[in-house]
Amino acid sequence: MNETHGPVVLVTGASQGIGAAIAECFAANVAGVRLALLARNRERLDAVAARCRQLGAIDAASFPVDLCIADDIARTINAVREKLGAVDVLVNNAGRWRGGAAHEMPVAEFALSLQENLVSMFAVTRSVLPDMRARGRGDIFFVSSTSGLEGLANNAAYCAGKHGVAGLAKALRAEVAPLCIRVCCVYPGATDTPTWDGSDIDRSTLMAANDVAQVFVDAYRQPRRTQIEDIILRPSAR
Repeated sequence: MNETHGPVVLVTGASQGIGAAIAECFAANVAGVRLALLARNRERLDAVAARCRQLGAIDAASFPVDLCIADDIARTINAVREKLGAVDVLVNNAGRWRGGAAHEMPVAEFALSLQENLVSMFAVTRSVLPDMRARGRGDIFFVSSTSGLEGLANNAAYCAGKHGVAGLAKALRAEVAPLCIRVCCVYPGATDTPTWDGSDIDRSTLMAANDVAQVFVDAYRQPRRTQIEDIILRPSAR
């Protein structure tokens, strides 16, 4: 972050759900923020970007990309750097739920789930780290899940990926702590997002995406001498 602008915040999976809520929360609460919004769907990204500008972001730009393609990630991060500047805050949010019994899920689908939920986060992080290391400053958020803390039947692939995200965050934190780069892992429980569309769940029992998003801004706004390492969020009993 330079002296004349707020931070450049990159959010993956920003076209809907928690990712869109995080982008909008930064736009509304962090002065001078410039947002790089990444996801596959340009139309939905553009809609989120427009809302972010209305909420106060100095800039909010859409970068459609398939995060399962490493070369496309590298090109996209270069495009973000050229348009907005080097990334100050990375929110690794993109992921996808794939359920299925372990004895029935094809190996290829299990591997794809790890690519979507873990490997893609590593690839994005690897692309922004050189700038953060050079500046000796940065914030990296990983969105795991309460499924990254426990095992759930018929969720082997998703649980494995989200446990992996937790391990990646811990290892990276130990690696970059001497460089004043903060790493926070957030474990949301059941949250009201489009993932639940078509299900029969009572959505009033779920957390609101906006409430989850607020913790990212709150953690970022902590004094630099303070690091929040892990945040676990669960729906409260009614």
